[in-house]
Amino acid sequence: MDQKSQEFLYKYLNANAPTGFEAEGQQIWLDYVRPYIDEYFVDNYGTVVGVVNPKADYKVVIEAHADEIAWYVNYIDDKGYLYVVRNGGSDFEIAPSMRVKIHGEKGVVNGVFGWPAIHVRGGKEGPKPNAEKLTIDVGAHSKEEVEALGIYVGTVITFDQDLMELNDRYLCGRALDNRIGGFMIAEVARRLKEGGDQLPFGLYIVNAVQEEVGLNGAKMVTESIKPNVAIVTDVCHDTQSPLYSKVKEGDFTAGKGPVLTIAPAVHNKLLKILMDTAKEKEIPFQRAASSRFTGTDTDAFAFSNGGVVSALISLPLKYMHTTVEMTHKEDVEHVIQLMLESLKKIEDQQDFRYFK
Repeated sequence: MDQKSQEFLYKYLNANAPTGFEAEGQQIWLDYVRPYIDEYFVDNYGTVVGVVNPKADYKVVIEAHADEIAWYVNYIDDKGYLYVVRNGGSDFEIAPSMRVKIHGEKGVVNGVFGWPAIHVRGGKEGPKPNAEKLTIDVGAHSKEEVEALGIYVGTVITFDQDLMELNDRYLCGRALDNRIGGFMIAEVARRLKEGGDQLPFGLYIVNAVQEEVGLNGAKMVTESIKPNVAIVTDVCHDTQSPLYSKVKEGDFTAGKGPVLTIAPAVHNKLLKILMDTAKEKEIPFQRAASSRFTGTDTDAFAFSNGGVVSALISLPLKYMHTTVEMTHKEDVEHVIQLMLESLKKIEDQQDFRYFK
């Protein structure tokens, strides 16, 4: 990772781009990829698509999602405390004592998720963090004072936690799920351009919105692009840290390479290209199985437009949906390499049917 890509990584990962409000991060992403694409478009809900070789009939997508989990203000009481509902898969249990940014009409307001001291909670019988118990304190004494700050019902809230490194090995912060994917597909675009590689098909670099609430951005944009092939990147659980069940969740280790999933939505021939490429280029990888759905944008692409040949490359992630999500830097590099080299193996007008 050179200085330019590292600066982009930190700027992009530290942006505030919650589900439904992704514009800040999307603009940063677009500004970075613009030199490496021929054209781009932005759809009505904020998904950004960079296109290389746009006149080609055969279309291949590489995709990540741009949104992060967050909160909405749901109620403001007379004493100025904010009650919240989740925006995406936010976790009430990790929220107490966290700092937050409230994105009000007059700008960002700092706040904290307050919580009673251990002395007064009553032990095991004490309150548990949930929508009825958990509140945000902005230092106001009334509802009127809160509204004077530009905060109303529906105002969106993000955790206040920037990216950092641990032991010169891990990236750690909020929103690695899945803006780290947006970083990786942007790096693929950059390396293709700087390496002078000419693909025989149209490449659509898709940074989709609203994955966290139902794969919505991918569902919309696949109907716009109508691709032939889609390679999706997202995150999966590192299951080596305590309290994970390998029997239930699988056996994945951060630092041992990308995870390739076998699932109904994953096309076996495209998966074989990924696996064969990994073996040929000596890129380590791990295997996963999904019994019905992958739970990622892979499903949205695969089951659209009469069936889009799709595959999933996952990045092992510690502590998903927390403010300290962690991923190994070597895995990030290996995902980039695997996507880049696999694209070179796909032929123009390639027929992926199992039999004819």
